Amino acid sequence: MTATSRNECAALDAADPLSGLRTEFVLPEGVIYLDGNSLGALPRRTLDRVHRLIEHEWGQRLIRSWNEAGWWDLPTVLGDRLAPLLGASPGEVVVCDSTSVNIFKTLAAALRMRPGRRAVVAESGSFPTDLYITEGLAGTLDGVERRLVADARELPGVLDDEVAVVLLNHVDYRTGRLQDMAAVTDLVHRHGALVIWDLCHSAGALPVELNACGVDFAVGCGYKYLNAGPGSPAFVFCAARHIGSVRQPLSGWWGHAEPFAFEPGYAPDPGIRRFLTGSQPVVGGAALAASLEVWERVDMAALRTKSLALTDLFMRRAEELGLETLTPREPERRGSQVALRVRDGDPGDGYAIVQALIDRGVIGDFRAPDVMRFGFTPLYLRYVDVWDATEALADILRTGAWRDGKYAVRNAVT
Repeated sequence: MTATSRNECAALDAADPLSGLRTEFVLPEGVIYLDGNSLGALPRRTLDRVHRLIEHEWGQRLIRSWNEAGWWDLPTVLGDRLAPLLGASPGEVVVCDSTSVNIFKTLAAALRMRPGRRAVVAESGSFPTDLYITEGLAGTLDGVERRLVADARELPGVLDDEVAVVLLNHVDYRTGRLQDMAAVTDLVHRHGALVIWDLCHSAGALPVELNACGVDFAVGCGYKYLNAGPGSPAFVFCAARHIGSVRQPLSGWWGHAEPFAFEPGYAPDPGIRRFLTGSQPVVGGAALAASLEVWERVDMAALRTKSLALTDLFMRRAEELGLETLTPREPERRGSQVALRVRDGDPGDGYAIVQALIDRGVIGDFRAPDVMRFGFTPLYLRYVDVWDATEALADILRTGAWRDGKYAVRNAVT
């Protein structure tokens, strides 16, 4: 499936079984969007769904919509709809809060499930919120030790009878490296610890099999590959075998067994709702519901095949331009993004190149200190888009257009 010309890319697009889904998204004219791994594109149906909620459910039915429109049950209804994309079963996923909050909840719950063990393991190169939350947890709970590893390959050196829980990223947010979920989960379990997988860069990007891999907990967000919009609610997975006994620390009223009994003491819901805390974002939930209508039509095997083909094409052409690829070449070790670096350049060069690309309508992003990052979302990205993006990249490098001083000015969000 490797194309060597734009015409060959067009032929691949014509034969693409996912091509009909592109029309489901709002895609600005003249823009090639390679940043869906940071914020997904807007599904067209989201506009109608959110408008209906605001104008009719909220505007006309008011508080009655908690019952009539199903607002109260939205976190678990959405969780059950999301579960097939994660390899989970109904009743094991709830949509709620943010990824950061859910990491705190699952880490604390896992520590409680392993009394006598006080060590938490995380990756030193993890997305910062994972590190910050583990640091905050260790600073909040007396006696908790945080151990850091570069990646899962270093786990055998730190796993002992003190480790309660291991927090890992399924796909590395910088390099796009995919971890072997089944093998790593088995390794952690053989040492008596629990595992939490951060799925922010894999949910919606590739098939995920939480139950088949024996995972204990997982968290993830809705605004990247799942296209639910900025600040959309995140999710928590808890394996069915743990739900009856697990206790999370943020025991708010939404997680109570009988929230409208208004009892003074806390009793957790018997099911996955026990991971809820306070009132949940209904508008954000509606946006996710609209996006899931698209996802329920997606063949994940076809999505993975196209993802690998798109990233193969981009990496090959980027390497021909002399750029260094940080993303693994092996398909089984790659997510749905590509990380590039300027060989022997200043770390800031990558930022300027990305800004010059954005100025040409090719939107990627930059991650300090020197990573140019590009996401490949097969639902709306075409092979010709990849070809045209690398043509723009080639021209920017050839002409030195990126050296214009305006491209070196850092924005708050990179």
